Amino acid sequence: QVQLVESGGGLVQAGGSLRLSCAGSGSIFSILTIGWARQAPGKQRELVASITSGGSTNYADSVKDRYTISRDNAKKTVYLEMNSLKPEDTAVYYCNYRWMRNDYWGQGTQVTVSS
Repeated sequence: QVQLVESGGGLVQAGGSLRLSCAGSGSIFSILTIGWARQAPGKQRELVASITSGGSTNYADSVKDRYTISRDNAKKTVYLEMNSLKPEDTAVYYCNYRWMRNDYWGQGTQVTVSS
């Protein structure tokens, strides 16, 4: 089983940038599709970006052209570069993967965007 640990969250002003990291472990990390999801208070968790083992990416419309997901398999890390942040991007951000029809999540990192 691969463990995921997120880092890089914090408080930023609207229009600012942050880079989140998702550090993984385990020998299968490089073959996994890794996603970033977020959950704001009182809202459902939503997937905002994902990246396959081959580097193909997908984004939610709400973050397209502002967020960039990337991975470094040698470091077993997936990154989420977030630019032009808005107050509505405030949420706990989680990375995840699916394996054998089960979803696995990290503990999350808080991102707060002030107006």
